[in-house]
Amino acid sequence: MADMMQFDLVSPERRLASVQASSVQIPGADGDMTAMTDHAPTITTLRPGVLTVESADGKLQFAVTGGFADVSGPATTILAEQAMPLSEVTDEIMAELVAEAEAKRDAASDTGADTAAKLVADMTALRDQVKAS
Repeated sequence: MADMMQFDLVSPERRLASVQASSVQIPGADGDMTAMTDHAPTITTLRPGVLTVESADGKLQFAVTGGFADVSGPATTILAEQAMPLSEVTDEIMAELVAEAEAKRDAASDTGADTAAKLVADMTALRDQVKAS
């Protein structure tokens, strides 16, 4: 793979990845995006979803629940609220994440109801993606 960039994924608990990557598919809050070498500098928030990294070692996939992506020409860094390799995500973990989102939705005031409902929808979609993989 000729055009490679540095990719780093960190969560509060640990560094999950630090590899050379050809592309990173990011679940952005405003829509999915793919970062590649020499991408225009971008900072975006993440929505719950599957982050996919194409590296020299193959495809790496991670479940993320939110956070930020910092994309620049030579590097992409993901600062995730929570992240884990897709292979480590269990039905129990996903059920807990969906339940937490539903509790936030149920406790939300009128002004936060739409945001809380979107979080439930995004977590449910992540659960479905995990089951399908």
